[in-house]
Amino acid sequence: MRFSFFCTLLVAALTIYSCKNNPITGRSQMSLIPETELQNMSAQQYAQFLSSNRVVPTTTGNKDALMVKRCGDRIIEAITKYYNEKGLGAELAGYKWEVNLVDDKTPNAWCMPGGKIVVYTGLLPITQNEDALAVVMGHEVAHALGKHGSERMSKGMIQQFGALSLSLAMANKPQVTQNLWMQAYGMGSNVLGILPFSRKHELEADRLGLQFSALAGYDPRAAIPFWQRMGQLSQGQAPPEFLSTHPSDGRRIEELNKIMDDVVKNYYKPRKS
Repeated sequence: MRFSFFCTLLVAALTIYSCKNNPITGRSQMSLIPETELQNMSAQQYAQFLSSNRVVPTTTGNKDALMVKRCGDRIIEAITKYYNEKGLGAELAGYKWEVNLVDDKTPNAWCMPGGKIVVYTGLLPITQNEDALAVVMGHEVAHALGKHGSERMSKGMIQQFGALSLSLAMANKPQVTQNLWMQAYGMGSNVLGILPFSRKHELEADRLGLQFSALAGYDPRAAIPFWQRMGQLSQGQAPPEFLSTHPSDGRRIEELNKIMDDVVKNYYKPRKS
């Protein structure tokens, strides 16, 4: 009984100690895993994913692959400039951005720590245009920069392992840790391309992602018809919001409309070419 109580106190103390302020989200987050360790694991997982899936190459002149790469590069350029202007350039330390289109009918996209981005071909019939694609890619990058996956994985590690580090957890229970990683970064998600983050994370990524896409010169207003199309795709089969880990499409659109005028006014600078 005393040992159990001591372990509870230890985990609580580590949880408090591990909370750090994220300058881009403006809130304190649990982070048990060093960013460098996450980035190293991302590089390994990303390479493994690409090797076991069909990547659509840009070298063949495929217009979709070229669009995804162009869109990703513009968002990366805008984010780098924005972070540097805000004096936050150090937050991007270790980022080695990669953007790839993968041939998969699942309407999905994700971004791992270190800027490892994947868009699935199944998403493109729903985005329909580059502005909407930018909104989605900005959203996924916002999850990475907001360290939402790290936050989820830290909580999952406490539930599964207590106070073990990622490296120790990988050594002791690699399959469990692998599953936590997949869940934390949405690599196994197939629910309309929506990553399994909390409602708070989703709405936070919506806000930041809208800003990032606008800074890259893409029209953020494309977000509204995109999420309307996503809502139509669900054909009324989505669960009520209180039963879901992410906001309903209606709630998401409502929240996006609240900030749209501000984003258009303060972030959107249409590209000349």
